[in-house]
Amino acid sequence: MDENTEREKSDAPARSAVARAVGDPVSRRRFMALSGGSAAIAGFLAACGSSGTTTTMNTSTKSAPADSETEQFGKGDVGILNYALTLEYLETAFYADVVKSGLFKGADLAVIKKFGEEEAEHVSALTAAVKQLGGMPAPEPKAEFPLESAKAVTELAATVENLGAAAYLGQAANIESPEVLASALAIHSVEGRHAAALNTLLGLPITPDGAFAKPADAKTVLKSVEPFIVG
Repeated sequence: MDENTEREKSDAPARSAVARAVGDPVSRRRFMALSGGSAAIAGFLAACGSSGTTTTMNTSTKSAPADSETEQFGKGDVGILNYALTLEYLETAFYADVVKSGLFKGADLAVIKKFGEEEAEHVSALTAAVKQLGGMPAPEPKAEFPLESAKAVTELAATVENLGAAAYLGQAANIESPEVLASALAIHSVEGRHAAALNTLLGLPITPDGAFAKPADAKTVLKSVEPFIVG
């Protein structure tokens, strides 16, 4: 028996225990608290895979202890997903408006288009997830953004992306379904990478909060985006 096989066998009980912790709502929250939050659990989710967890997403809507600020969007995981969907609508609309503004050319414009396309993919994925849970996707709000100069737009883009990453992190402990959690963390990672790229462009720290990202609750996030919603 080679060294890798022996190591895999010795690690199997630990992976199984982690998988059970991820699959059980109460244990998962305790595990997240002990391990430092969603960043740690994201790594364990990747390591454990989905074989030890529920394989469908339609079992979580009744008992998910959603952030009370997301209940306006629906109950449980549906409300959290619709909250995230609303933010993704705004990000998608923002990048679409920036593309049309003519403020950017060449490589910069290509990056903006790419970010917008990825935000649009988030919209599609979140819409499908809400429907899979038996919910009604949130309506898309009408939005307007100040597009005065390339620098101001870049600063706003960085603010929006950093806020988006914090918003997903803020809901990680409230999500009931492991599949929804994994999807939210996958989007959170992309939002964080968008934010890092924009922070770098502006000469700001790539990790503004240091080694551990800070979450934002729904009330704070919604208040921050309120000025952009006009209908």
